[in-house]
Amino acid sequence: MIQPGARAVFLDRDGVLNQALISGGKPGAPRTVDEFVIPPDRAACLEELKRRGFALIVVTNQPDVARGRQSIAVIEEMHRRLQAALPVDDVLVCFHDEADNCQCRKPRPGLLIEAQRKYDLDLSRSFLIGDRWKDVDAGNAAGCRTVFIDYNYSERGPSTEPSVRVSSLRDAVDWISSRGMNKEELLPHSVSDFKVKLFADGADKAAMLELYRNPWIKGFTTNPTLMRAAGIRDYEAFALDILSSISDRPISFEVFADDPDEMYQQALEIAGWGENVYVKIPITNTKGESALGVARELSRGGVKLNITALLALDQVRDTANALDGGAPACVSVFAGRIADTGRDPVPVMKAAAELVHQHPGMELIWASPRELFNLIQADSIDCDIITAIPDVLKKLSLLGKDLLEYSRETVQMYYDDARKSGFTLTGKARSQVAVGPVRGVK
Repeated sequence: MIQPGARAVFLDRDGVLNQALISGGKPGAPRTVDEFVIPPDRAACLEELKRRGFALIVVTNQPDVARGRQSIAVIEEMHRRLQAALPVDDVLVCFHDEADNCQCRKPRPGLLIEAQRKYDLDLSRSFLIGDRWKDVDAGNAAGCRTVFIDYNYSERGPSTEPSVRVSSLRDAVDWISSRGMNKEELLPHSVSDFKVKLFADGADKAAMLELYRNPWIKGFTTNPTLMRAAGIRDYEAFALDILSSISDRPISFEVFADDPDEMYQQALEIAGWGENVYVKIPITNTKGESALGVARELSRGGVKLNITALLALDQVRDTANALDGGAPACVSVFAGRIADTGRDPVPVMKAAAELVHQHPGMELIWASPRELFNLIQADSIDCDIITAIPDVLKKLSLLGKDLLEYSRETVQMYYDDARKSGFTLTGKARSQVAVGPVRGVK
């Protein structure tokens, strides 16, 4: 589902996604379904763009229909195969010839405008990838950034300059990916821009149920420390009460035993509370002894796990190997605590993501975030989940906020608080301090 305000990558079809038929140095469209060949590297390229949160929309001219050389049925079958092989969200087609003088035929931007209206896309933060001059001119006319795959065809070049020239789809994807979301020009405007899943971390029932009504919150985590802060005295009663209201999103509950055997028994009991329950197992007990033996046995027995309190890459590697081939699992790396030690957590989390993603069914959690920007960092390194307490989640409304307006609101806050506090200055100290004239004040 494409969220309103989403960024898109528009893709030409022939020569970009499927092999074009070259004749006289110029590209042409396949004439038959058998000629419609999608090179094997295309899926991986598009999957990377999807992971980065882009809607993928194919925009293609197919004038041979108007010229009587091709049938709509054949083109529809090509597109059925294309959508089965590649993660594209939609395929928009212009069947007209130049003589029809339509608005949808590239180099006019009609197909892109149609997509914008259909899905409420943000064209100013979108891209077009094409291999012909018409693609580039259409993308520029629509206000997108344009990536020209220059195959040195024997035809004219674009009338308008592309944002970049590359030699392959792989290069195009790499260039778009390098425009990282931490840069101001691609600062996300809404939660819909993110691919990382938001989980709420807490133990206050009212707050959890309020967040449950928020569709952006995809799951929940808690721990004994949060429960103690919330005044929870009966662990099981609290958990079952929450699960009676939240049964369709994952929730992690943690064991509190220190002995491996007791840890194992508690995990089995907690797992029985619901299908959506993940059991949190700490990476070690309080003596520093690994709990991965217990975790391995539980995972292979079908218990969904959340291995928690990891801070080092060796722990990530050992955890991923221990849970390989078992039930679905999460690996929680405490990025915030890494930052508390003066270390940059981003390189650690990026390496952790590469380790975890080698194992199907395993997801990486960016745990203990300290600020909203951690959400952007987690998203940029392909982290699967980020957990956050309500105080951090409340800041989502500030995403992309105008800094000058935020500055004015800050001044307003100080002013209002001073007035509400009834602050005054008596002037008693004025005679004790020699103050010269203030420049610019009469």
